[in-house]
Amino acid sequence: MEPKIGDKMKVSPQLTAQPDWIDGEVIDVEHNPFMGLIISIKDKLGRIFFGQSRFFIAC
Repeated sequence: MEPKIGDKMKVSPQLTAQPDWIDGEVIDVEHNPFMGLIISIKDKLGRIFFGQSRFFIAC
């Protein structure tokens, strides 16, 4: 299922280089013809993380 703007998701430490999964709110969903589905989230500290959907899970 494709996430929608406003959905809550977690981003993998593989993408963030942080020790734990980070919770955030989806701010953008893009269909990239080369990379596939790209998701952008913003966490409670205002940091933005984006990458392929394989690095994200729903909260």
